[in-house]
Amino acid sequence: MSSSDQQAPKPQDDSTPEEPLRSVHTSNFPEILEQLGISLLVTTYQAGKLMMLRAENGVLNTHFRAFSKPMGLAVGPNRIAIGTQWEVIEYHNLPAVVTKLTPPNRHDACFLPRLAHCTGDIQIHEMVWNSDQLWFVNTLFSCLAIRDDIYNFRPVWKPSFISQYVPGDCCHLNGLCLREGKPRYVTALGETDQINGWRENKKDGGILIDLLTSEIIARGLSMPHSPRWYRDRLWILESGTGSFGTIDVQSGTFTSFISLPGFTRGLSFCGPLAFIGLSQVRESAVFGGIPIAERALEERICGVYIVNIESSEVVAFVKFEDAIQEIFAVEVLHGSRYPELISDNIELLSGSFELPDEFLAFVPDSMQANSNDRNAKNCEPGGMYERID
Repeated sequence: MSSSDQQAPKPQDDSTPEEPLRSVHTSNFPEILEQLGISLLVTTYQAGKLMMLRAENGVLNTHFRAFSKPMGLAVGPNRIAIGTQWEVIEYHNLPAVVTKLTPPNRHDACFLPRLAHCTGDIQIHEMVWNSDQLWFVNTLFSCLAIRDDIYNFRPVWKPSFISQYVPGDCCHLNGLCLREGKPRYVTALGETDQINGWRENKKDGGILIDLLTSEIIARGLSMPHSPRWYRDRLWILESGTGSFGTIDVQSGTFTSFISLPGFTRGLSFCGPLAFIGLSQVRESAVFGGIPIAERALEERICGVYIVNIESSEVVAFVKFEDAIQEIFAVEVLHGSRYPELISDNIELLSGSFELPDEFLAFVPDSMQANSNDRNAKNCEPGGMYERID
C-alpha cells in the first residue's frame, strides 16, 4: 500500500504560509485518519510551524500555524502544550468556539491559548503530562524540568553522570516517555559530563536511561529519540540509522522492526499503527558521520510514515517538499478529525472565556449553548463561556 505508484499530488493548505510548503501523500493516508477518528500534530522547528494533518473530502489537509522553533508537544485531554524557542505555550480546547469557525460545521475542536511560560532558550525537546504537571526535557542544562511560578524552570531530575547544571548541552538529553502514567524513560546522545561532549561519539554513543533507577539500560545506540511505552513494550527510534524498533528493558537489546528513508524522530501510536516522523537531514556538523547521512540526499525523505507494528510494514505516508526538511514531534490527537488552533484571532481570543461551574450558574440560560458534550454559554457580542469539566 506504500508503493510509489500510489503517490500523487494533493490539494493542500487552508492557511497562507510565507514559503511554499507542498506535500504529496498516499491515497490511503487521509482514509486512515478518518477511519480512526484522529488527526496529527507535527512540529518543524526548521520551518517554524505547527502542522495539523486532517482528512478532508478524501485528501489530506495540511494546516499551518507559525511558532518560533517549535519542537516538543504534549497532548492531554482537551489541552496541548508546545515547547518553542523560549517559552512553553499551553492551549485548551473550547468546543463552544467551533461554531464561530469557517467553514461552518467542519471543525470538531478549537484550541485557544491559556498559559505562556517563559523558559529562556533552553532547547526544549520532548514533553509529557504527569497528571497536571508538565515535564519537559531541558536539553541545554542536561536535565528534566517543570514550570515554576517564580523561576524559568525547576529541575526535577538529571542523569547520574551529570555533575552540575551547566548550560552546555553535555549529553543532548532529548526523548522522554511515560510508563503507567509516570515519567520513566529518557534518551540521550552521549554519556558525558563535558559541554557538547556528545558530539564526539554521536554515531553510536546513544543511551537509554530508566528514571526509576537512574541506570543506563541500553548503550551503543545511534542517535536515539522518541522512547514510547506502548502495548507493554518499549519502542524507540534509532534516528542515526533511520530505524524503528523495540528495546528489551532487561537486556538492553535493540531490535529493529523496519528501516525508513530518513532520520526518524517523532513517534505516536493509535491501535496497531505507529506514526513516525522522518527528517531529510543534510550533511552538517550535527548529522555528519551518521549512517543515515551517508545515503544520497534524494534517498532521504522528510514526512510522516505510518507503520503497522503487527506486520512491520509501511501502510501509508506523506512527504513534505521544498521548505520543510526536518520534523521533530508527531502526536496523535485522539477523538478529533478536524481541529483548529487559534493564536492570533483577536476577536475570538478577546471574547472567549473558560470559567468554573459555580460562576456559570450565574450566566443567564438564554446565553446557553451546547457543544461537543461540554456545556457552553454564549456571551454577546460573539463571546463564549465554557464550563471546566
